[in-house]
Amino acid sequence: MLNIEKKGNGPELTVALSGRLDTTTAPELEAELKESLDGVTALNIDMAALEYISSAGLRVLLSAQKIMNKHGGMKVVHVNETIMEIFEVTGFSDILTIE
Repeated sequence: MLNIEKKGNGPELTVALSGRLDTTTAPELEAELKESLDGVTALNIDMAALEYISSAGLRVLLSAQKIMNKHGGMKVVHVNETIMEIFEVTGFSDILTIE
């Protein structure tokens, strides 16, 4: 189960994720991002409450990153140890801007 909470502030959008981002929930996040990114120049993905991310979730992050590279930027914030470990093992810690 994944909970997606969006907070917009002009051209800045923060998407807070909690629960599990996996094969079941990744399409939900992808759809949510696709419809929300119009006019957004700064995307923050808050992972403070994210428990798990699978390769499907990583793929969604990668495609969001590609979109945002053209329109501004994307940051991943409040990454916990578990998720950070996955980012490091997969090399995503080099691809994503993590704060």
